[in-house]
Amino acid sequence: MISFNRISKQYGRQLIFAEASFQLNPGEKAGLVGPNGSGKTTLFRMIVGEESPDEGEVAVPRKTTIGYFRQDIEEMSGRSVLDEAIAGSGRLGDLHHELESLQNAMADPNRAAELDSVLERFGEVQEEYSHLGGYDLEARAREVLHGLGFEDDGIEGDVGELSGGWKMRVAMAKVLLGRPDVLLMDEPTNHLDIESIIWLEEFLHDYPGSLLMTSHDREFMNRIVTKIIEIDDGDLTTYSGNYDFYERERSIRETNREAAYSRQQAMLAKEQRFIDRFAAHAAKAAQVQSRVKALDKIEKIELAKKRRVVRFDFRTPPRSGDDVASLTGVAKRFGSRVLYDDFSFLVRRGERWCIMGKNGAGKSTLLKMVTGVLAPDSGSVRLGASLRMGYFAQQSFDLLDPSLSVWEQIQKDFPLESVGTLRSLLGAFQFSGDDVDKNIRALSGGEKSRLIMARMLLDPPNFLVLDEPTNHLDLATKEMLVEALANFEGTMLFVSHDREFLRGLSNRVLELGGESGTDPHPHLYGGSYVEYVARTGHEAPGVHL
Repeated sequence: MISFNRISKQYGRQLIFAEASFQLNPGEKAGLVGPNGSGKTTLFRMIVGEESPDEGEVAVPRKTTIGYFRQDIEEMSGRSVLDEAIAGSGRLGDLHHELESLQNAMADPNRAAELDSVLERFGEVQEEYSHLGGYDLEARAREVLHGLGFEDDGIEGDVGELSGGWKMRVAMAKVLLGRPDVLLMDEPTNHLDIESIIWLEEFLHDYPGSLLMTSHDREFMNRIVTKIIEIDDGDLTTYSGNYDFYERERSIRETNREAAYSRQQAMLAKEQRFIDRFAAHAAKAAQVQSRVKALDKIEKIELAKKRRVVRFDFRTPPRSGDDVASLTGVAKRFGSRVLYDDFSFLVRRGERWCIMGKNGAGKSTLLKMVTGVLAPDSGSVRLGASLRMGYFAQQSFDLLDPSLSVWEQIQKDFPLESVGTLRSLLGAFQFSGDDVDKNIRALSGGEKSRLIMARMLLDPPNFLVLDEPTNHLDLATKEMLVEALANFEGTMLFVSHDREFLRGLSNRVLELGGESGTDPHPHLYGGSYVEYVARTGHEAPGVHL
């Protein structure tokens, strides 16, 4: 059991925790929630011993093993993906590579004089390795890496050649393979597609150890956790249930607290009126003093801080023609991999197409062909009349000027808009107070995503093409975005791994690659994502319910 007992932690003038307590019991799966900067990462670091509380006690049993998946990853190079995953998987990984080294030593004629000691050590290592289930390690490593989206050739490839997002998956595989008693996972879905998220859901749901995680994916959290630990204004509050239960219960507690606060304020006002009225009356002096003392002893109820979610009324885009985008006889391949072969596809005004498909099926490639970033090998792509397109992708970050602040960028983009309008827009995307003065060069990926989306939606196009628009968005911003886009009167073509986004916005589904992920003939479904799931029996291609 891990427990925090009346811990306090402060950085300069910023109070993170004030006599806060909670415990994580063996086998429990808990979600850690709270606004940005509330102390979630600090709590993780205190559990693994990287930080200490100023006061109070963090108790972790001595023999408890802890695996910590975090957003900042160490450098990886010089090994295959498989070897890197095994090497970082804790004690078993160490034994695995020591066995390999000992086998090489036994086969080296130059080390013949050491053979007896090498054999003795080999026997010791082999016994421990076998006892810990090491001979299944490579098979388990392949299973985990496949679950996280790696193909066989990728597993054997050089880990140093991977992008940052794929290295994050290798880092996650290391933690999962170590089979620790306690898993700490900081935003594990950030770099995963929907197929890998669903696999990870099942893995964590069945995991026998304890789990404490943060996530901006409501569905993911709901399916795994049975307990929520909330960080709010320096305190830790525990709710028994999943995220939906936490939201309902928190609302009930807030309502009850507000009612109790109102009753107490009315009582205090009544008592204060009595004191003020009779303070100068000698005959009432004893009663006045008695009531003053009684008021001093009363524990005052304080209202919880409200989490302010700014809503923004986005403008109506101009009307486009009925045919928005038309692909005719399109073919596209990369080397020997055929993504599209004689593919025809029509997007009509008002349709909201979500694109489903496994890694490498061609989701982003399709968006790039529609937006003109990439040309098809053959066939044609035509855009309709009166079209204003807005394209969101990771390369959209290049549109931001790193030398400007958030406020300077938005004023530069919209010099004729009022200060009030621009501040409301930024507030809706969680830029408030001093946040607007942040330099763009210093923004995180999530903050840049929010700023790009804000710029796009102030003067909205009538055709939105979105590639993973919810990456790094917190739950409040994501829900605001879904609500705003639900009323969007234009046309949408998007890729997303967020099921709340998919359910809330799609009215058409394009499935790429089929169950194998390699079928070059996409399947079109004339209904929403909800209907797609009901009809096909899976939430993503090849992932059955």
